[in-house]
Amino acid sequence: MNKGHLHIMTQAIRDISSIFERIGFSVASGPELETEFYNFDALNIPADHPARDMQDTFWIKPRTDADLNADQRRQKQERLVLRTHTTSVQVRVIEKMKDNPRPLKIIVPGKVYRNEATDTTHEAQFYQLDGVYLNKSVSMAELKGTFEYFFREFIGPEAKVRFRPSYFGFVEPGVEVDVWWTPLAGGPGRWLELFGAGLIHPNVIKATGLNPEEWKGFAFGGGIDRLIMLRYGIDDIRHLYSGDIRLINQF
Repeated sequence: MNKGHLHIMTQAIRDISSIFERIGFSVASGPELETEFYNFDALNIPADHPARDMQDTFWIKPRTDADLNADQRRQKQERLVLRTHTTSVQVRVIEKMKDNPRPLKIIVPGKVYRNEATDTTHEAQFYQLDGVYLNKSVSMAELKGTFEYFFREFIGPEAKVRFRPSYFGFVEPGVEVDVWWTPLAGGPGRWLELFGAGLIHPNVIKATGLNPEEWKGFAFGGGIDRLIMLRYGIDDIRHLYSGDIRLINQF
């Protein structure tokens, strides 16, 4: 009798969590239906940023129930959104410890949503991995070392990683992290963008209630789907959501 098994996505999330736990990170989670404040404002993303437009974001019509509690009424006054990244959870976790600040290392794996066209490396809903390290003194060298360790463990010692300067509102300086990808189906290899990362912007730390003069940190975010493609040489992200048993049974 054939037995069922975990989906490749669940397997990957467990493997990723185990790797980061070995270097002191814990796993956090948060709501998929998020407020505009946590999804954008607290992350130093301007009100006129293109990411807030309908082309990129699924906005949710506010509820009109008369029996909403106080917290729900406050959220109703804010615009609600299907979270576009799990970075919003970082803000929620740091915010809760503002009365008792302490060093923090967390990762946040979870489902996110983007209102965009699908292709071989993009989906409208996918899984993202975010992480944050908060302390009195944090450097880009520590961020680089964290990525090098992770990719050696998840991809293998042959993993080729590069950093490119980039801009993200919630970090300064910011970088994009690419890894060399060779599809098993054949064809030329290429650099695949996997993470955006950098040192946490002082405005983000301030939004959580902490003093940015005292606390520093690094943060990163990227697609778990692409990590799976990289690890197994899968050539199309849409295969992960097709329900095709021929793919699922390989893992």
